[in-house]
Amino acid sequence: MQRRIIGVKKAAILLIALGPEISSQILKLLPDNLIQKVTYEIANIDYVEPEDKQEVIGEFIEMASAREYVLDGGIDYAKDLLNKALGTQRAKEIIDMLNQIQQRERPFAIARKADPQQLTNLLINEHPQTTALIMCYLQPEKAAMVLSEFPIELQTEIAERIGTISRTSPTVIKKIEKIMESKFSSFIESETENVGGVKSLVEILNSVDRSTEKNIISVLESRQPELAEDIKLNLFVFEDIINLDRASIQRILREVNNEDLILALKGASEEVSKVIFGNMSKRAVEMIKEDIEFMGPVRLSTVEEAQQKIVGTIRKLDEAGEIILGRGDQDTVIL
Repeated sequence: MQRRIIGVKKAAILLIALGPEISSQILKLLPDNLIQKVTYEIANIDYVEPEDKQEVIGEFIEMASAREYVLDGGIDYAKDLLNKALGTQRAKEIIDMLNQIQQRERPFAIARKADPQQLTNLLINEHPQTTALIMCYLQPEKAAMVLSEFPIELQTEIAERIGTISRTSPTVIKKIEKIMESKFSSFIESETENVGGVKSLVEILNSVDRSTEKNIISVLESRQPELAEDIKLNLFVFEDIINLDRASIQRILREVNNEDLILALKGASEEVSKVIFGNMSKRAVEMIKEDIEFMGPVRLSTVEEAQQKIVGTIRKLDEAGEIILGRGDQDTVIL
């Protein structure tokens, strides 16, 4: 059974294990108050049990790997890999710890903890660019609730700004923090990072009601057609196929090019493949599996392009009313 070392002692043991040369470089990056706590703990550790050292190093490697997975493919990709490597329970613990660290590292922490209605009241009179930037740092569900409360014209204005933000400098973040200090107070200092863009906007739109989504996209189609198209393609991702009913999946498969399907499944998870194969004849499944087996290595970009083509087909079928894409807060379908 793991001993579960916690707090500053864990950091002290890790630095001891890493050795003085590496540890000294790490200490330089820490805040003064934390340096004092860690060095005090190091000074009071006479001996580190091998089990404790192994536990701390193992957790550090797991956390570092998890962060790389998130950077490479996002949180869902990280969860999938960690589930396979460590099991569901341990994967969940690591993701939860990683989320806590990221929440502390990101600015506007108080805004993320605030009540959605309070946020709405605070942001309704702010400049759309300021609101858009703050929303990029909110949980998508909370940002969706706030956005839904704004007038339609303001929704579109903010959505457009979120979708077109690329990078934000520390200077701009700090300036906005000072302006909003009296309302949110004590924001965490920011480091340079990517915020906004299509991904952030899609995460928010995935959580709003369908009416709000359609209103925003409708206006963006006339104002920024390329942005609107990117949003529509990303609102439903290939992995979301597992959430569709059998009739919808079978309707999609009748429209999809067989070559695209084979490429898409080449890089699909076991869960997605299982769902798709479950809606095909035994002979068709055998043929596709054989094609995949003899295909050999394929570039990730090629697989993603094929998956995106299928997503495009799914969106067209949804817009034509031939299938229904399930949404979190969508009303029950009446037959």
